[in-house]
Amino acid sequence: MEVLQVIRVLLSSMLAFAAASIITPLISKLLYRFNLNKQIRISDSAPVFNKLHQGKEGTPTMGGSIIWITVIGLAIIFWILAKMFSGFWGDLNFIDRAQTYLPLTAMLIAAILGLADDLLGVFKIGPHGGGLRVSQKLVVYLLLALIGALWFYYRLDWNILSVPFLGNIVINWWYIPLFVFIIVASAFSANETDGLDGLLGGVMLFAFIALTVVAFVLERYHLAVFSGITVGALLAFLWFNIYPAKFFMGDTGSMSLGITMGVIAMLTNTTLLLPFFAIILVIESLSVIIQLTSKKLRGKKVFISTPIHHHFEALGWPETKVTMRFWIISAIFTVLGLVIFFLNRFL
Repeated sequence: MEVLQVIRVLLSSMLAFAAASIITPLISKLLYRFNLNKQIRISDSAPVFNKLHQGKEGTPTMGGSIIWITVIGLAIIFWILAKMFSGFWGDLNFIDRAQTYLPLTAMLIAAILGLADDLLGVFKIGPHGGGLRVSQKLVVYLLLALIGALWFYYRLDWNILSVPFLGNIVINWWYIPLFVFIIVASAFSANETDGLDGLLGGVMLFAFIALTVVAFVLERYHLAVFSGITVGALLAFLWFNIYPAKFFMGDTGSMSLGITMGVIAMLTNTTLLLPFFAIILVIESLSVIIQLTSKKLRGKKVFISTPIHHHFEALGWPETKVTMRFWIISAIFTVLGLVIFFLNRFL
């Protein structure tokens, strides 16, 4: 039985890679045709960033739509085929009320909201050159996270936190603020990390590989297929997004991936392993928090520019070196997180 499920996950991932590879040139052509280009915001508070990335203005954005269109599209196609045919096609269907309704819904809603923000930026609607302010994005993240938290707590009766090597701890209503924090942090951190060609795509690839393994071991096979399809779509996206990128991921990609990652972590009760699976996202956000705190309290910067990948760029590291080294760090910590997961489960 497990062998068949392994084949199912791998086959779904390969189909996602193929589907995303097919639609990528089509979406890319649309982005270029309608000049849906990234606008580099001019800001006196970020002169280093402006200097490093002004040359990227004009590159199409919203390329992350390739990922969620592939995932949502295959979910719909497999569901239709399962209704029409039995056997093989029925086995491909991964839409399940208990396992994938929430992550699919979260991905779609976050993608649409991110797409709206990208369009505001493209057409320069809003302050500082267009798009939502960070504070406005945080409000959106908070609303989405609060809705999810209330659903998990009141409708699903979830109030348990799994602590590695200590077991499950009942945290009652504290589950709500924990859920909100995880979702907001995941969305915000993903948005901060999306700053170099292929950086967020590679980091998310390792995170979703880990979540696929976790879901599979927990025998949540529909969720494993969902995560595996996301991995396949991410691989296709990276094929075109590695430096020099043909398009940027945009908020529609970073927001949907970040929030979906957080939701899956909560569904699998691997909340405390998420910092291992997404260590770069943690580092990126911490660098921003440290920088802002230092400037406010000391009037001095700790880093040349934040998020921290811009600091290394300012030091003279080529963009590809920063990206590859961050990928390596992601791979190491992802493996470490999985080791902890397996030790906690089987010892």
